[in-house]
Amino acid sequence: MIDVLLGLQWGDEGKGKIVDYLAQQYDIIARFQGGPNAGHTLYLNGNKVVLHTIPSGVFQEHCLNLIGNGVVIDPVTLQNEISKILPLCPTLLQRLFISHRAHLILPTHRALDAASEASKGDDKIGSTLKGIGPAYMDKTGRNGLRVGDILSKNFKEKYNKLTQKHKQLLRQYDNAVAWEQWEEPFFAAVEQMRKLQVVNAEYWLDGHLRDGKKVLAEGAQGSMLDIDFGTYPFVTSSNTIAAGVCNGLGVAPSTIGEVYGITKAYCTRVGGGPFPTELLDETGEALRAAGSEFGATTGRPRRCGWIDLVALKYSVMLSGVTKLIVTKADVLDNFNPIKAAVAYIADGKETRELPYDLCDMEIVPVYESFAGWDMPISACTTYDELPQVFKDYCRFVENYLETKIAYVSNGTGRDQLLTIS
Repeated sequence: MIDVLLGLQWGDEGKGKIVDYLAQQYDIIARFQGGPNAGHTLYLNGNKVVLHTIPSGVFQEHCLNLIGNGVVIDPVTLQNEISKILPLCPTLLQRLFISHRAHLILPTHRALDAASEASKGDDKIGSTLKGIGPAYMDKTGRNGLRVGDILSKNFKEKYNKLTQKHKQLLRQYDNAVAWEQWEEPFFAAVEQMRKLQVVNAEYWLDGHLRDGKKVLAEGAQGSMLDIDFGTYPFVTSSNTIAAGVCNGLGVAPSTIGEVYGITKAYCTRVGGGPFPTELLDETGEALRAAGSEFGATTGRPRRCGWIDLVALKYSVMLSGVTKLIVTKADVLDNFNPIKAAVAYIADGKETRELPYDLCDMEIVPVYESFAGWDMPISACTTYDELPQVFKDYCRFVENYLETKIAYVSNGTGRDQLLTIS
């Protein structure tokens, strides 16, 4: 069976740490979508490590790690990541596998991304400018290059054909960047990429599943950024919900087992787009400071607000979450009261459903208030040690979402993850 782990908000929920912890129970960790805009943060022996493309099971020596076909790969980013990880994990290359069918991000994709975003002016969607959106557009437009193509004798010909198309598109922008400077490191990284273990991943996974291996599918970004069900158009370019596992790894729906859904104890968002519970006041600033809310990939300050249970229940429903994981609960140690949105006033009407388009509606959250726990729960090592007010808060969240909380993360350490009874 394949278990799934994904974010339930707008990304940055702490997936890296949780995958690293759960990986102890699995034989294979497989990334199924997204690109180098992912920033999965782990702490290894007190050192912060940020993974962008490589799955988060890499520091578990027994785990194989697969980059699935649903991922778009920038060869330069991947090579830089490998170079940083190898000194920490000498067996990396023996345990890293890449699907033939994963699409490549070219230098001209990055140029198109930057030019397109700049042209939007005040309507920017908050792209990380990594070339991900244009790469997915070429994928669905049946023009893209895949990892398997780098093994072809006519790869350069295919590359030139696609970049010629991109050059024509770039002519419509006044602010196109000098992407040619990126070609030399791109081809150098491609040359290194040819030495990696490129596999027919759907057959590779099927064989391991038939052998009884346990697989954890690792998602990137968050459910509210899903291309179909997120806060469109302020979304990413892939399916970030559990359904994306089947397309992103080439597996049947019947293989899916547990679905772990991760949420922060509050909400954050990077870039533009609707955010009903955003706090544009001292409390929002205090959340940002307490949670060190700055993007692992971009460094941008994150927008902060109270937890949104309306949006969270929507995400739980879409993916059929069976086990909930709450991260960064310790960030709320010094907040009193603590609030949670339990409904919206949308264009004057109260609802517990996420509206079709948050962008064109006036949304006012309806809050439930809870007493703070006023103690450092990061010092707790078991569920029983947690203050009763925190347990009461967890029970309310469980009852609202109709889903059990399996774990609570109460600090950045690998061991700071409490099992909830």
